[in-house]
Amino acid sequence: MRTAADFARTVRSGARSGRRNVVLYGSRTSESSPSRVGFIVGKNVGNAVTRNVVKRRLRHASAEWVTLHPSGFDVVVRALPAAAEADWGTLQDDFTACSTAMARKLERREKSEMEGGVS
Repeated sequence: MRTAADFARTVRSGARSGRRNVVLYGSRTSESSPSRVGFIVGKNVGNAVTRNVVKRRLRHASAEWVTLHPSGFDVVVRALPAAAEADWGTLQDDFTACSTAMARKLERREKSEMEGGVS
């Protein structure tokens, strides 16, 4: 994802899941469109070097996730300040836990919409 509108739509209308180091926002797209991931790593995470290290780690974790879900999702990954001190394994575990919870929430939302409920 590259445009502010894509980020805003996903954050505002998507399912949210957070852990100590990251927060994920996800929304469903059409099954024909490829999954996209965008990152928000603010200055509160650290200096430029630290932010880039965190972003590279999260990008790697998301690449593994995209191979499992190649289409149908837009995801925004927001790094929290604690991510600067987290090691690779912890970041990956937090990302995995958030993505699993986010996918469950989206699935429940789709199911309730299909049944005619309003979420």
